[in-house]
Amino acid sequence: MLELTMAAVSAAEAGATAGMLMADAPSEPGALLRVGRDRSLCRLSTPDDWLFVSRVHLEFSCAQDGTWQLTWLRGSLPEPSSEVRLTIGEHAQPVPYGGSVMLPRGGSGEVVIQDRTAPRSVNVGFYHEV
Repeated sequence: MLELTMAAVSAAEAGATAGMLMADAPSEPGALLRVGRDRSLCRLSTPDDWLFVSRVHLEFSCAQDGTWQLTWLRGSLPEPSSEVRLTIGEHAQPVPYGGSVMLPRGGSGEVVIQDRTAPRSVNVGFYHEV
C-alpha cells in the first residue's frame, strides 16, 4: 500500500499541519494516485487558484512488481511555473519536468512542489507499506 499525506503551505502557514489531506492505494499493478487542482481526476487536490500546480501535476503509479513510480506530468505550458523535488532521508533530488523516478520499496519520503514566484508549496509525504 502507498499512503500519501498532503499539505498546501503558504509563507503565513509555514510549519502548520492543519488541513492535511490523506489518500492511499493498494500496491497492485495499475493502481494510481494523482495530485493536482482537478478534484475529478486527483485524489489529493490543491487550492483552485494555485496555478503553479497543473490540473493533474503528479502521478504515483504502481508497476507489475508492486513498486511505485512518481511522474511529474507535463502541463499545457512549455516551461513549468514550479519545481518538484523528491527527498528520501538526507538525499534530495529534482524531478525533471515530464520525468519519472522510482520510489523506494518499503520506504518513505516527501515530494515538494515549490512555486517559483511566491513562497508557497505543496508538500506530499509518502510511505510505501510492504
